[in-house]
Amino acid sequence: MRVIAGRFGGRRLADPPGRGVRPTSDRVREALFSALGDLAGRHILDVYAGTGALGIEALSRGAASAVFVERARASLRVLRSNLESLGLGDVPEIARVVRGDAPAVMRRLGRDAETFDLVFLDPPYASDEARRALEALVAADLVSTGGEVVVEASRRHPVPIVPGLALREERRYGETVIVRLEPGDSGRQVEAEPA
Repeated sequence: MRVIAGRFGGRRLADPPGRGVRPTSDRVREALFSALGDLAGRHILDVYAGTGALGIEALSRGAASAVFVERARASLRVLRSNLESLGLGDVPEIARVVRGDAPAVMRRLGRDAETFDLVFLDPPYASDEARRALEALVAADLVSTGGEVVVEASRRHPVPIVPGLALREERRYGETVIVRLEPGDSGRQVEAEPA
């Protein structure tokens, strides 16, 4: 796995050992970041960060800061190692790692009145984590005005649309589905477009 573009473009990122982590493929990341456009100055929240590939890619492309949320010890070790290898390990104002359960961490960030322009959620597919995280995100009011939420999911486990978030776009890349949400309420359903 590598950083695709920007100031860290081409740099390799480590993966945790075992099968517990499912990093977003280079192909999907490339398509996603192409669709997201200019990230200069944006503040990123990378939840279920794993290796940190999404938040690191955003920083590489000009994002101002990223907060990485992860619970698993093995993933945290690799995430911190990846940040250190890029010279971001001791720069908490740019790259901050927070360990803990995603909804609990988001509630804490909300109490601290933090907001983010772009939130990445890559929860375990076959679980209720996506719903829990999205509900916590809305309750904590973490998405800034004009911001968006990107959720990675499987075709077999659709992303729930929770009150307070509206569906902007859904795209399919093989078995992977990328759902883009924005603050607001909408019953609008969008059929996933194949990439």
